[in-house]
Amino acid sequence: MPQQQSDIRQKTRFNKPRMYKVTMHNDNVTTMEFVIKVLIEIFHRTPDDAEQLMLKIHHEGSAMIGVYTYDMARTKVRTVTLMAQEKGFPLKTTYEPE
Repeated sequence: MPQQQSDIRQKTRFNKPRMYKVTMHNDNVTTMEFVIKVLIEIFHRTPDDAEQLMLKIHHEGSAMIGVYTYDMARTKVRTVTLMAQEKGFPLKTTYEPE
């Protein structure tokens, strides 16, 4: 017996990808200006939002920057790490499942 169109449609549902939280951590070396630059350039935050996040990181020790798919989270963390190393900063950014 051939499958009906509705049966085929039900089988093609996609699962939502697992999401990952990206967190930026405070240190005593990385400048506030650099953190703001990273938040604007890599995470596409507005200057005001970037400044508020930077202050949260500074005062609370860390802040969640955003939630992304695995590939995006991994890429953003790697990009931040490379930028920080290039400037001699130990800025730590991590990702974990949501």
